[in-house]
Amino acid sequence: MFYKEAIPRCQWVDIRDALYISYHDQEWGIPVHQDNRLFEALALEMFAAGLSWKHILHKRSAFREAFDNFDVIKISQYDDKKIISLLKNNTIIRHKGKITACIHNAQVFLKIQSEWGSFNHYLWHWTNDKSIFSDGLETTSLLSDIISHDLKKQGMKFVGSITIFAYLCAIGIIQAHQDTCFMKRKQI
Repeated sequence: MFYKEAIPRCQWVDIRDALYISYHDQEWGIPVHQDNRLFEALALEMFAAGLSWKHILHKRSAFREAFDNFDVIKISQYDDKKIISLLKNNTIIRHKGKITACIHNAQVFLKIQSEWGSFNHYLWHWTNDKSIFSDGLETTSLLSDIISHDLKKQGMKFVGSITIFAYLCAIGIIQAHQDTCFMKRKQI
């Protein structure tokens, strides 16, 4: 992996962490349109609120296992027994508020899917199905403010503007690779 260290990346990438490098190079900022992947990314960003993304990334496989591979229908039907089992699972973030919010957000996600035909259509309509560019230095934007407000209005939790900005960057709606990053040059 040492050859990858010489490649210029966004400053937030820990070049000593192969998983982080892989995430940056192969996932972050690449447009996502599959609802199941959009829900997973939203749930993980919600769990990341107040924590480092690197911490969540290293727990992602445990989250996938604990949360039925982020099957939104299954999660929307979790009961108290499942919540208790998640709270006992030391391989994930055991925050009751975030766990119950994930379940609630799954229910809202399904409602949005039903109204829009897909969550993808709902999410990408804000930018007319196009990625928009950012300098990669801010933590919120007018777009993240608007989407955050709308998701909260619909009942979602843990979806503040900072979380939604990170989400929009992760799923490629906002292209926020820094100017010195090799991925920025690929996007131009």
